[in-house]
Amino acid sequence: MAQRLLVRRIWTVSVKDIRRFPAPAAATAASSCFSTSLQPAATRVSFLAPSRALPRSLPHASRREVSFNVQDHEDFTERVINSELPVLIDFHAQWCGPCKILGPRLEKAVAKQKGRVAMAKVDIDDHTDLAIEYGVSAVPTVIAMRGGDVVDHFVGIKDDDELDSFVSKIIGQ
Repeated sequence: MAQRLLVRRIWTVSVKDIRRFPAPAAATAASSCFSTSLQPAATRVSFLAPSRALPRSLPHASRREVSFNVQDHEDFTERVINSELPVLIDFHAQWCGPCKILGPRLEKAVAKQKGRVAMAKVDIDDHTDLAIEYGVSAVPTVIAMRGGDVVDHFVGIKDDDELDSFVSKIIGQ
């Protein structure tokens, strides 16, 4: 187990970590004298020497998450009830087959709206109090909230077109 962790750590060394290692003079001198490479010494690249061809930092775009898992009642209040955006709340369970089908479809419908609506996922086994508070008696149940008020809901699976129209109705299109 420890060997696997060590190997995993060695293989996941980032480019930034590699650049921090200085190229030892003895190693570069030895490699120029006793090389088995067919390339001339000037064109060989040392993995330990900093490379000018590699970017200094990897570009990354900050993107808004399509959905989030509710952690507790306080998190629900902060991210759902106090949200400025309309929020779809997906009440689901790990053991629920239809929930596993609806979840990705719902995320896709929310992603099409490009940040005009948020989606919260609530596992009813972990947050039974929220399920009882919002009258969830079957899963999957989706509740739409705007300004802390429930504006619509449905129970069960819907196809992609029905989900798109449901989400559009919630954001007011």
